[in-house]
Amino acid sequence: MINFKTLSSMMLTGVIAASISAAHAQGQGKQDSTLLKIYRETPPKINDLVHTKLDVRFDYKKRYMYGKEWVTVKPHFYPTDSLRLDAKGMDIKEIALVKNGKNIPLKYQYQDSLSLAIHLDKTYHNNESYTIYIDYTSKPNELKAKGSAAINDAKGLYFINPDGTEKDKPTQIWTQGETESSSAWFPTIDKPEQKTTDEISMTVLSKYVTLSNGRLVSQKENGNGTRTDTWKMDLPHSPYLFMMAVGDFKIYHDHWRNKPVDYYMEPKYAPNAKEVFGLTPEMIEFYSKITGVDYPWNKYSQIVVRDYVSGAMENTTATLHGEFENQTHRQMLDAYYDFAASTIAHELFHQWFGDYVTCESWSNLTVNESFANYSETLWAEHKYGPDVAADQNEQDMSAYINDPSATTKNLVRFHYADREDVFDNVTYQKGGRILGMLRNYLGNDAFYKGLNIYLKTNAFKNGEAQQLRLALEEASGRDLNWFFNEWYYGAGHPVFDISYKWDDASKTETVYVKQKQDGQIFNIPVAVDIYAGGKKERHKVWVSDKADTLSFKGDTKPDLVNFDGDKILLCKKTDNKTLEEFAYQQEHAGLYMDRFEAIEAAQSKQSESEAQKILLAALKDKYYALRVKATKALKMNNQQVHDAALPILTDMAKNDQNTLARAAAISALGKLKDPAYMSIYKDALKNQSYAIEGAALAAINSIDASQALTLAKSYEKDNSGPLTQAMITVYSSSGSSDAWPFVYNKFAEADVNGKFAMIRNFADITGKVQNPQYAQQGIEQLKEVGVKYKIFGGVGPFITNLLNNIKDERSKMKDDASAKAAEDAAKAVTDAK
Repeated sequence: MINFKTLSSMMLTGVIAASISAAHAQGQGKQDSTLLKIYRETPPKINDLVHTKLDVRFDYKKRYMYGKEWVTVKPHFYPTDSLRLDAKGMDIKEIALVKNGKNIPLKYQYQDSLSLAIHLDKTYHNNESYTIYIDYTSKPNELKAKGSAAINDAKGLYFINPDGTEKDKPTQIWTQGETESSSAWFPTIDKPEQKTTDEISMTVLSKYVTLSNGRLVSQKENGNGTRTDTWKMDLPHSPYLFMMAVGDFKIYHDHWRNKPVDYYMEPKYAPNAKEVFGLTPEMIEFYSKITGVDYPWNKYSQIVVRDYVSGAMENTTATLHGEFENQTHRQMLDAYYDFAASTIAHELFHQWFGDYVTCESWSNLTVNESFANYSETLWAEHKYGPDVAADQNEQDMSAYINDPSATTKNLVRFHYADREDVFDNVTYQKGGRILGMLRNYLGNDAFYKGLNIYLKTNAFKNGEAQQLRLALEEASGRDLNWFFNEWYYGAGHPVFDISYKWDDASKTETVYVKQKQDGQIFNIPVAVDIYAGGKKERHKVWVSDKADTLSFKGDTKPDLVNFDGDKILLCKKTDNKTLEEFAYQQEHAGLYMDRFEAIEAAQSKQSESEAQKILLAALKDKYYALRVKATKALKMNNQQVHDAALPILTDMAKNDQNTLARAAAISALGKLKDPAYMSIYKDALKNQSYAIEGAALAAINSIDASQALTLAKSYEKDNSGPLTQAMITVYSSSGSSDAWPFVYNKFAEADVNGKFAMIRNFADITGKVQNPQYAQQGIEQLKEVGVKYKIFGGVGPFITNLLNNIKDERSKMKDDASAKAAEDAAKAVTDAK
């Protein structure tokens, strides 16, 4: 799963993300210490699921699902005369034992409307199976389900626009099982350690398409405007991976080898299905090759739904995506290896790590999610090259490093307050980087052989980190207890302080390495590359103490000593190189992170010539993201920087082949507020890229607000992302009420990341708009965002502050009703649980 928390932490920017991270860290410190002391054991297996058969139909008006279930079970080892099933918030009409074709009623207790305790007709042994029939009604909208920062709702079954009253939103039904919400729509043993085959029959309106796990075995028209589709899953998988989806979807049929690969999208977006998902067969081939396990299921489908409660979900054979995958051709022009693309890779790899072999308990979620996270980097490296992979790696490492709450958590976590807490930057981003270090230490062949052993040994069963360790040890012949003890069963990361000294008399280069972190001291293999006399010499060393001294003999003073030459270590470091050494590193060491680190070192010292040299070189870097980074770092108020960079930026703004780099250059020029570049901006407005158009519109707004306002209005029928944000910035500057319907609708329709990208300007317009009715609409939207996303600790105070500012603005305008509405909204956000 790409979860809601991971999606947001990766995509929210600036002060908002920082406030969320800091407040989340404070919230973690306030967690109930009693809960954190509880050892979260793998639940004991009393009974094993064998087969689950469902027959369901839907009541859109009531938001109910009427279900009949036949669940086949057998005792795991010890004899038992009872069965406990998770069943959340249901009406239970009948529970019976199916014997000789007849239903024999059974006694049961329904405890807190969460769990069924069923009394069997006799004691069963583990060589006997039995089938239970249950007639029930699922009522998800009446279920008091607790969401989390990972998944913002947990009612299992979702009716989207069921009455058709929301304009431009389709009517859909879909499910979300992880972590333990499948039991909100069918009774089951809702634990990841369980595996079962299944058969699901859905009776739906004939106009709708259905999707579920496995293969579509039959479709029966019922003669009353409905159709019954039956999907059958012949291989066992965990209950949280069950899925259903119903709605108006167009299906694009693709294939991998002889297996169907299908893409389900709304009719509006279906023409772009191949452009969005078309690399899937190539991904399947790549992952099959590196794991040595051919894609193990009978099909692979991907479906995009509305109002999804997380990012995406790896349901077996049928991944469900949030609507960020609903992309047009124009949006794809700015989509390089972005979040939407990496999510497709992430969810696919789960079909091996998560579905084929499933974590035994949520404590061992790393064997699902760390692999899926790292698969994004593996695919990037294979398809797009090492720079893109390293960029992905750096973003993920920064997401973990910059989360203060993450440093005290083990990767394998047997103590947590809520199982949803494990879906975090430690399990995802840190875990992915740990796998990268393992691959680097063992080498590709041994690493992939270990994955193959792990997958084949535990196929259609469960796994945990110790089994992964044993598989990698078997493949490589190396002991890995030290590694797993540090990285899987320990917390934190090294915080290095590295300094250098050359002694000409003894011809010795000394590298001083300090580990300055709290907590454990790491024992780490490191590659140290020494560049001297035009040659590179690699030294493989270990650092294992709070302070290590490394000595290297040489004929001359090195031009560069590059600690962690592969740039693979998960760490935070202060590398005390000179700018001259960083410039040499940028030019000669060559990896993405070598160049990235040079830009980082230079951006705060732009008065120095070496820093300028680094940044000017970075403007011409072969990789667009480093050109963008350098462009954003430039301090154009420094005359030397300005004069040297301006010709390069001007050329980039006209000619850079990457839309994001060209847009960054246009933005940099726009900050100069110089009319001399107006022709560049107007030419850029002809480009199909929303990023380029948005940058150009913002630049024009800084010079001629009236012209920008006219242009913004002309784009109201076709805009997205950066262009939309630029338009709202223009409207915020104008203070006119005319644009309010556009601004309001864009904000209301945006996903969480879209909302936060425009929220400051939206709040600014809400405070200034002349019409009090419009102001109150905006206040209500901000309140909804604050309440819904308050689970990110920093969102509540952030939204409250915006609402208080609006209250002040409305008071100045003598709009007492709106000022009171803002005050009440701020209180509602503060009081929200």
